[in-house]
Amino acid sequence: MTEQAEQAQRLHNKGYNCAQAVVCAYCDQFGLDEETAFKMAEGFGLGMGLMEVCGALSAAFMLAGVQGSEGPDSCGATKGATYKTTKTLAKAFSEKNGTYLCRELKGVADGNVRRSCSGCIEDACQLIEEFLVK
Repeated sequence: MTEQAEQAQRLHNKGYNCAQAVVCAYCDQFGLDEETAFKMAEGFGLGMGLMEVCGALSAAFMLAGVQGSEGPDSCGATKGATYKTTKTLAKAFSEKNGTYLCRELKGVADGNVRRSCSGCIEDACQLIEEFLVK
């Protein structure tokens, strides 16, 4: 497990939601202010608060945007590449876990828990390392 994955687990154990834990663990590498990242990611925990897309994976999407975007002056120039990266991340996460939806990962409908939050954090960090950290 990478140093960032271990940090994300520590942050999650401290009370950060999945999205906050992952994005904050990578703030230094992606040039982000941790307090702003923490606040920004809050609404993405618990699958965006709706048990939709996994919060840990959503954090990876946020980091893909940070990595790929050239800022407001390039409006539109980098969206396609960033969307391609998020699709790649979602596909890889889903292949590993059978889904990227929080409610399915947690077995809300069928009682079949596919992955714990800690496992999802670990998987998201692995994908960040594989696809975003060069």
